[in-house]
Amino acid sequence: MRVGITGHRGLSTDVEVQVRALLAEAVSGYDAGELVAVSCIADGPDAWFAEAALSAGGHLEVVVPAAEYRAKLPEWHHATYDALMSRASDVHETGMTDSDADAHMAGSEVLVGLADELVAVWDGKPAWGYGGTADVVAYAERNGVPVRVLWPEGATR
Repeated sequence: MRVGITGHRGLSTDVEVQVRALLAEAVSGYDAGELVAVSCIADGPDAWFAEAALSAGGHLEVVVPAAEYRAKLPEWHHATYDALMSRASDVHETGMTDSDADAHMAGSEVLVGLADELVAVWDGKPAWGYGGTADVVAYAERNGVPVRVLWPEGATR
């Protein structure tokens, strides 16, 4: 079972704790030996889901939206990104260079195309910019990929 992940970045510490618990619970519902997390491994839910899947005995495939993607992620996340990248069983690239909204959406489209299901850490609101979580959810729905929304009750971004 290939499970893609999308979700809001920049969540508060309190919301992070709740989201990590929701992701761990979601991962526990899959057969670990058959679970392949598909992630862009950005800071936040992308990386947390990848970590949870690997910790449970699953596998990781990484989608790299652009050649400059890692450099545009927060510097404090680089060590986590590198550690997860080193554990990836496969890496998929869009071929784009600039890490911009178009590349992020292209990466998400590749991710959805690889996934049997998409987990979305999403508050249900419109995206703040092109390629945000709401756009990825809409793309998955248009393409017949089931979406499982996880969001802590009462949480805000």
